[in-house]
Amino acid sequence: MHSLMLSSLILGAASAVLVAQETANRTVIPKTCFDSVADFENSFGYLYPWGSDHNGAARMDKDHIKVSGGVLSLTASPVTGQKPASSSGKSIHIHYLSGTVYAKAHFNVSRTGGYDFMGDFRATTTRGTWPAFWLTAVRGWPPEIDMAEWKGSGDISFNTFNTSSEVAAKNVNYPKPENFHSIKAELRDLNGKDVQVKFYLDGELVTTQVGKDFVGVPMYL
Repeated sequence: MHSLMLSSLILGAASAVLVAQETANRTVIPKTCFDSVADFENSFGYLYPWGSDHNGAARMDKDHIKVSGGVLSLTASPVTGQKPASSSGKSIHIHYLSGTVYAKAHFNVSRTGGYDFMGDFRATTTRGTWPAFWLTAVRGWPPEIDMAEWKGSGDISFNTFNTSSEVAAKNVNYPKPENFHSIKAELRDLNGKDVQVKFYLDGELVTTQVGKDFVGVPMYL
């Protein structure tokens, strides 16, 4: 069984803490969000906003989600005999049950506005796992901003999807996955139309990317 833990905000396979804060200094998701199940349910829902399946070989399952002691733990375990999922008209065999959660709030970068997303995460880089801390469009796709993604290669990835073929991506080594690491993404209106994203790992700026026409578009976390 592979696990992902968070302690103040969330991720889908790591351990971490998360705070989402508008630049006008209004905290959207507080640091206390993992202090109890009730605190968690004030800010988050179980599984994906649209259900249990996405585009991979894991089916989301509430039994793989645990909130305790200020930490959100998301785990995955092998499974057989599941009904296949469907994505873009393709059948996908399900090999794992996994935990994931989503924020009940939608995140919309307004003109002259922005958000800071901050969390402490412990995420596995084991081959075959795919923890992620990401934003995706409420309606349609893109936008997508992968504020942190671990794809079983030993690296951590920071990505912005403008289209399926126009992608800004940065992969860097992820040191000591057994330890907690701080993740931060700063989203800002760049020019009234586009969103600038600065990605940080353990307090160091890793890369800066731009989401085209992301201003005013609501996103799920």
